[in-house]
Amino acid sequence: MVGKNCFAIASDRRLGVQLQTIATDFQRIYKVHDRLFLGLSGLATDAQTLYQRLVFRHKLYQLREERDMKPETFANLVSAILYEKRFGPYFCQPVIAGLGDEDKPFICTMDSIGAKELAKDFVVAGTASESLYGACESMFKEGMEPEELFETVSQALLSSVDRDCLSGWGGHVYVV
Repeated sequence: MVGKNCFAIASDRRLGVQLQTIATDFQRIYKVHDRLFLGLSGLATDAQTLYQRLVFRHKLYQLREERDMKPETFANLVSAILYEKRFGPYFCQPVIAGLGDEDKPFICTMDSIGAKELAKDFVVAGTASESLYGACESMFKEGMEPEELFETVSQALLSSVDRDCLSGWGGHVYVV
């Protein structure tokens, strides 16, 4: 979700196979650099593999360009990596959130073959996405400050996770 010169990214902590819970402390949000975060929902092994490939490509970019990737560039990289595996895709839905030039927030999500969905307010992914859409639409306001954004994202996550039996066990919220 986007605020005034800031963004928030959140996820639950449950790792499960259908209705069986495997772990309650699974990491779904990864820090690429100080101003860019990646959330990966979906199959855990594919998410970890995709994250490792993206870190490798980001480090190569840093060596070559001597700067961090902009969020838009990183989104294009993720889309290209997902599309090149389209016949045997990674079963992941990435959510990319970052601050671009002049602290302008950027958020987008993709499907498993890299088709981007850009938004100016919020994006959702995962098993609770239907209830997340409703919660985010009802709670979102333009130009929220970081504290208000944190509260809004936390309440949206908690209310939608309560309505989905395949997610839960707390959550992580990052505000940048």
